[in-house]
Amino acid sequence: MRQKAVKSSVKPMDPLEKHFNEVIKLIGEDPEREGLIETPKRIAKMYREIFSGLKEDPAEVLGKTFPSEGTNDIVIVQDIPFYSVCEHHFVPFFGKVHIGYIPEDRIVGLSKFARLVEILSRRPQVQERITNQIVETLEEVIHPVGAIAIIEAEHMCMTMRGIKKPGSKTRTIARRGVFASDGGVQEQRFFRLLER
Repeated sequence: MRQKAVKSSVKPMDPLEKHFNEVIKLIGEDPEREGLIETPKRIAKMYREIFSGLKEDPAEVLGKTFPSEGTNDIVIVQDIPFYSVCEHHFVPFFGKVHIGYIPEDRIVGLSKFARLVEILSRRPQVQERITNQIVETLEEVIHPVGAIAIIEAEHMCMTMRGIKKPGSKTRTIARRGVFASDGGVQEQRFFRLLER
């Protein structure tokens, strides 16, 4: 007499969870220890959140543009907080982003700048790349007279490992259009306005 196959009620482990379970073993810990049993699941959920920008198009997030209505001076959105993960060590870096642009014909809703920063930072990144991607996306979508972005960040790969220099900051700047071509006049104005 043939035996009926019994369906297993054990759900297969999510691939990310499985890998983090192995990492826990490889560092010499016991993934079955009470405090670690749910850790692979929590890490997998966190990784999906902090790398969600990989599935989004930064140009699309700027969404609908509007007529500039005669606006032809610097528009600044500053102190946008961000958190990202360094692609070299997969540890966080975080700080603030300052963005400025001079409209040609079109402007963007101000909240979209924070969303743009969020999408670009939710990827394995380097600070220099995010800075450039911000101004490149602005150029692609609204074709401003000029665009500039500055990021000031603290990198955990410098503060918790390696050189171990907490509090050290890295500043990166990307500029296009008049911010790069007028001998620094608009860039200096941008910095003066940021300080006010």
